[in-house]
Amino acid sequence: MIVSRLFRLVLPVCLALSACGDLPEPFIGNPGATARRLAQPLTPLLAVPPGSDTMLPDAANQDLAVQIATALQATEVPAIVRAPQPTDWRLITRAQRDGGVVKPIFSVQDPQGKEQGTAEGEPIPLDLWAGASPALMQQVAGEAAPRIGAVLTSIRIAHDKADPGSLYNRPARVLVADVTGAPGDGNQALTQQMRARLAVLGPVVLTTAAGADFKVEGDVRVVPIPGRKERVEIQWSVKTASGGERGRVVQLNEIPAGTLDHYWGDVAVVVATEASNGVNDVIIRQSGKDPNAVRESAK
Repeated sequence: MIVSRLFRLVLPVCLALSACGDLPEPFIGNPGATARRLAQPLTPLLAVPPGSDTMLPDAANQDLAVQIATALQATEVPAIVRAPQPTDWRLITRAQRDGGVVKPIFSVQDPQGKEQGTAEGEPIPLDLWAGASPALMQQVAGEAAPRIGAVLTSIRIAHDKADPGSLYNRPARVLVADVTGAPGDGNQALTQQMRARLAVLGPVVLTTAAGADFKVEGDVRVVPIPGRKERVEIQWSVKTASGGERGRVVQLNEIPAGTLDHYWGDVAVVVATEASNGVNDVIIRQSGKDPNAVRESAK
């Protein structure tokens, strides 16, 4: 989640139909610099069967599979403990002994059973591995999950690079939905400005869901606070076409009460300009690319 907080600065241009004065400059910051990337699943389902070549008893193999699936689910990888079905990708767990330690190895296989990548866990002393305590299984799974996730991401990127129709090789098609919750003309102004600013950055901006890869939803909340002020919170959520959230840009500011009750004007321009950078970074990352590299290549 990217949060922009900047209070009590002076707006360099006047709000439309408002007198110039010490109005706060809203939502200025850099929400696009470190846009959050959520895990994008490589496949509809990753089967995690209990290992059979692990030097562990059956109960421990089952426990380890459950712990791994749970840890992967926490990163939004759709993992499930079960015997692989014909269309499943699968994660095969085995263990390799090296002297006095055991090294867990996790192999990612495609539905045909062909290995696409491996991740190695931390070496475990042989006597601890043989004990196979629930705490150890949880530790092994927790350490392995991000490494397995990195393997899945690298596989997905390699597949995307080879596919001319993938998001890696074409602009993303993005539905920018109507903003909700803003007072005055904020919903219309923010919607129009976000569509315009995001289109400049590269995505193909849509106004209907047909053919969209992602959906951007904007929601505004205005809360009264002491001192005759209001706290304005704007959340921009980036979702897949099916509704799975992939990132969020949040902008916060305190303003004099009633400032935005009628016209947003230049405020909407500034809000959308800043937020569109963060939204675009999420989209770029979900397309398998590095936003910094994309910006460098565009210079």
